[in-house]
Amino acid sequence: MSALALLLALLACATARAADASLQAPVVLDSGPVTGLALPGLHAYLGIPYAAPPVGALRWRPPQPPAAWSEPRPCTAFGPGCPQPAQKPEGRFSEDCLTLNVWTPAASPGGKLPVMVWVHGGGFNFGASSQPEYDGAELARRGVVTVTLNYRLGPLGFLVHPALDGESSHGVSGNYGLLDQMAGLAWVRRNIAVFGGDPDNVTLFGQSAGSRSVSLQLLSPLSEGLFRRAIAQSGGPVIGSEYLSPVFDGDRPRAARMGLELARRLGADGAPDPLAVLRAATADEVVRAAACDTGLFAEEIFFSPVFDGWALPADPGAAIASGRMHPVPVMTGSTANEGAAYLGREKNLDRARYETFLKSRFGARWREAAAAFPARADADVPGAIDRVVTVGANVEPARFMARSQASRGRKAWLFHFSRVPGTDLARRFGAHHGVDLAYVFGNLEPPQAYDATDRELSRQVMDYWTNFARTGNPNGPGLPPWPACRPGSEPVMDFGDAPRLRRELFPRQADFVAGVSRFPREARP
Repeated sequence: MSALALLLALLACATARAADASLQAPVVLDSGPVTGLALPGLHAYLGIPYAAPPVGALRWRPPQPPAAWSEPRPCTAFGPGCPQPAQKPEGRFSEDCLTLNVWTPAASPGGKLPVMVWVHGGGFNFGASSQPEYDGAELARRGVVTVTLNYRLGPLGFLVHPALDGESSHGVSGNYGLLDQMAGLAWVRRNIAVFGGDPDNVTLFGQSAGSRSVSLQLLSPLSEGLFRRAIAQSGGPVIGSEYLSPVFDGDRPRAARMGLELARRLGADGAPDPLAVLRAATADEVVRAAACDTGLFAEEIFFSPVFDGWALPADPGAAIASGRMHPVPVMTGSTANEGAAYLGREKNLDRARYETFLKSRFGARWREAAAAFPARADADVPGAIDRVVTVGANVEPARFMARSQASRGRKAWLFHFSRVPGTDLARRFGAHHGVDLAYVFGNLEPPQAYDATDRELSRQVMDYWTNFARTGNPNGPGLPPWPACRPGSEPVMDFGDAPRLRRELFPRQADFVAGVSRFPREARP
């Protein structure tokens, strides 16, 4: 089973953990009262609307406030995921998807607990906050209020089209999914105190596309003041995506061409009112027409954030060079085999196909890339591609972010996951993309796949993560010391069988990737 298929299959049991919970007394939000679930040592509120359903005339518009209600609203089950390919199980996906979930250990408001807001991954085209691996109960039991949220995905979340530009007061389109995340953060700022959380101590964290979201929110002028710390797991700010997929690089003109092609497929091309045609299509029709492919060899439509000059800077390199990333502490890193699981469905990975892969990522410098990431025989190709994705799309972007912050006197910590548990995926793909999730959330499932070493490692990881959320520094009692990066020194905490410090990761390959970045050298610290 592929990583994506496993992810979607897990949605079927997303609410099982709440099956034996009892109702909790209402709390009052700015939109109305809600009831939740009483769990052992916790309260959980699931499926809270943080924005109006983005349907009809609100499709492809910035998120709007939810309609208010007066009677207590049961928030005891996860809201549906946003429409996406391969929508299994049926009934768990809807455009009415802008909901979030809160787990809190606080018994009453005013607790001033640190808050952790999670952004899920899935290539900006898949995933949902209801996936069991994102269950926030174990993190909350460590004294933090944990929030997970949905946001619009794929063509419904990131469509760029000239007609949408024309109706926008900012003259741009796309990035609706990022605006949803900001709306969720703004909701947290307004409401989290009633759950015992501190609105002035919010940590934004995410993995994969969620990590890239965190990194982009660090660049967005619209998200300033909405979070105080950031954790980015496997996904950097502005570089690296092109080494995962050449159509995942934030280029607005490319995205506009994709939008026009989608409109043509839906019959809106040349229509007197193309937006009326597009908004009349069902969500399923839009998703199927997009035919999104987030695989390593995708060459066609792949909807994701763009640098639009409003939600994101038009020139991210210049923004970074001038120090316009939000001045917050960051933790960022990756896993040891980021590319391996993407290769599970690929056939005929020979040296000729590897050459094509390198040319699509490195252009005229592909031979240098082949020397940095060698594959001397066909059998070496999967490992070489795995290393390109690991270093190019993850290790170097993480180093880049840490350097950018540390060069301006801001705190930054680098990490790497190399522990290989006994899960089916890990036995096939090693320390694969997403292997860290079980340890961060403390959801070591299935339990027989994890041993005492894994349980102790998860305890330490959760301590580092919640310490960081609490104080802005991951270090604390009983943990191996983890020094922050500083100019000329970039230590990496490697979470293998036990945490251990490494001086650096793949320096030769990372330096090569940095040298061929599409952003100018002056943008690099």
